[in-house]
Amino acid sequence: MTAGAGGLHKLPVVDERIRVVIAKPGLDGHDRGAKIVARALRDAGMEVVYTGLHQTPEQIVETVVQEDADAVGLSVLSGAHMTLFARLKELLDERGIDDVVMFGGGIIPDEDIPELEKLGVGHIFTPGATTTEIVDWVRANVGAVV
Repeated sequence: MTAGAGGLHKLPVVDERIRVVIAKPGLDGHDRGAKIVARALRDAGMEVVYTGLHQTPEQIVETVVQEDADAVGLSVLSGAHMTLFARLKELLDERGIDDVVMFGGGIIPDEDIPELEKLGVGHIFTPGATTTEIVDWVRANVGAVV
């Protein structure tokens, strides 16, 4: 608070926590990994919204917009990662959103990772990645102070 001629005034609250949407797109019904990642990010002090199963890229982008997210992470085990990430990027571009960091994880072949990076995916975490690795990467690459 600051004191001024009119008395005490509250300073605006600035929430500098990183806001992350964790999404489970497509028809894949296994979300244990997504929930573990969401919990690890939340435990690290980030604000996390987990969208639940069977989300479309359109629903995910709407959540990113509504939550004013800094990053979006997709968990893909179905093999549709190329299509899903490309559609997500297309929808973000259509809305002029260029400041949201995309990342992902799941069963994604190593040979597809360079193409996903060309699409603008910041990082792909493959099986065996630790939650510490993921938290550290998000902190280092999203840019907000936690």
